[in-house]
Amino acid sequence: MTESPATKPANGEVCQRVKNGLKPERNGLAKILHRCHQQPKQHCHPEEEEVQAASHHGGLYSRPFDESFEQTPMLVAVLTYMGYGILTVFGYLRDFLRHWKIERCHIAREREEQKDFVPLYQDFENFYTRNLYMRIRDSWNRPICSVPGAKMDLVERVSHDYNWTFDYTGRVISGVINLGSYNYLGFAENTGPCADAAAEITAKYGVGVAGTRQEMGNLDRHEEMEKLVAKFLGVESAMAFGMGFATNSMNIPALTGKGCLILSDELNHASLVLGARLSGSTIRVFKHNNMQSLEKLLREAIVHGQPRTHRPWKKILIVVEGIYSMEGSIVRLPEVIALKKRYGAYLYLDEAHSIGALGPRGRGVVDHFGLDPCDVDVMMGTFTKSFGAAGGYIAGRRELIEYLRSHSHSAVYATSMSPPVVEQIITSMKCIMGEDGTTIGLERVQRLAENTLYFRKRLREMGFIIYGNNDSPVVPMMLYMPAKIGAFGREMLKRNIGVVVVGFPATPIIESRARFCISAAHTKDMLNRALSVISEWCGSEPSQKKPRSRRIASLPPRTRTETCTGAPCHKLAMISPKKKLKLSPNSTLPYLNA
Repeated sequence: MTESPATKPANGEVCQRVKNGLKPERNGLAKILHRCHQQPKQHCHPEEEEVQAASHHGGLYSRPFDESFEQTPMLVAVLTYMGYGILTVFGYLRDFLRHWKIERCHIAREREEQKDFVPLYQDFENFYTRNLYMRIRDSWNRPICSVPGAKMDLVERVSHDYNWTFDYTGRVISGVINLGSYNYLGFAENTGPCADAAAEITAKYGVGVAGTRQEMGNLDRHEEMEKLVAKFLGVESAMAFGMGFATNSMNIPALTGKGCLILSDELNHASLVLGARLSGSTIRVFKHNNMQSLEKLLREAIVHGQPRTHRPWKKILIVVEGIYSMEGSIVRLPEVIALKKRYGAYLYLDEAHSIGALGPRGRGVVDHFGLDPCDVDVMMGTFTKSFGAAGGYIAGRRELIEYLRSHSHSAVYATSMSPPVVEQIITSMKCIMGEDGTTIGLERVQRLAENTLYFRKRLREMGFIIYGNNDSPVVPMMLYMPAKIGAFGREMLKRNIGVVVVGFPATPIIESRARFCISAAHTKDMLNRALSVISEWCGSEPSQKKPRSRRIASLPPRTRTETCTGAPCHKLAMISPKKKLKLSPNSTLPYLNA
């Protein structure tokens, strides 16, 4: 049973309704805007350049929390919808021509003698793939023939049938600056201590284990790795799995079931969504990073209980991510923990992108905010990004881990992790912790933070619209129009820049984007080269620049720039170019009141 009140107002505020028909406010600024509307008119300047928030006294946050989400310009939104409309019309025309065999058909179809059978292929569902995705398919699945480090080599390919099939030319595109891989700390390399240790362990243990952990596939290196992960995270125990996706999708069903409630962020990864659905629990979705929306669902869950019977929920599990890989935003973890404690819920934190990439010691979003790891009930992460390996982990209390060892499908039925992969994890993690006797790991963590701030700052200075938190190494730059998705990816590759482009349905239809992933392995020269190419190709496009002004009264849901320096952003004041509104020193968070 799935209930999603994400489309309902979180608190009934009128200011959440926007004129352009987009979703309600996601970041919890509705009450701030409402307060602003109640003040004299000079405080709500009609040509406000930017919405900012700043706190004035201590609270849950121990460091600045800066995020920005610019509105989609109205003209660009209209042109984007028109673009998709034209593509759809021509798609139906081409389907008509294919049906009458006027145009050659490359799609999978049932044979004529099976036309009365239940169809294996749904034509309407595949319409987008046939007529829109295929036009820009060359921007994805590009074969790499080198280490995916700061630079990489790509196999050149061409298509003579509009991307339905590809032919390889035999040539290699060398020295492509890699802005697409999740190689945050630069450990995806074929030289150095990690590669040497992996090669040594391969010679001793081989590559495969040929068994599960519960049978004959439990190596001493597996045990050492799990102890090291627990020590790294500052928790009692941890266990590892061979696949990051399965870490979520197979462990959530082991933790919750019928009679339990899962509160999931609307932008959670597909693995979290699948795990929640497989669990059989009731699922309710709250707006992205919106603490008012989350608190509203928690209150309703406590007050009303389960549907029809109104019995108390057996378990309430809040599921969030550390860094959201499409938005570049960071979870408001201090506020989530405060709500979790107040309402007696459990917290499941997915640190796939944040572990290693955030925090002064690279320990993830918990380290980033200076919080106690014991406040997070289930800590999940992957080794595929910052550690340059594969697989994932679950960490927490010892009782939790022992329970999962015997109840998790990933633990019971999956083959053990490959020994060289385990060794890569051990060596890279020791490097970050400084247990290898060097400071290389901490230097990489610091370099990643510097590169992230530099790249984001330069893009903003050039006027591009980017999303996310200032500390997030995931940097989405808005492209908006469907034609720009393929064009941007192709033109960047022509200039030896490898990027990832993303569009509908992975993003909202008017929010297509290029997603840059910054690495500690990038040098300033590489970043400057990439910035120069980006500015050269699309710097003259007004649709990708920030709008000169925007009206607060009709503020779209994704338009926000927030700065938290002490208290949570709900206890904030609107900053105007003319006047600054200050809240009373006695103001408190609504969800921390009795």
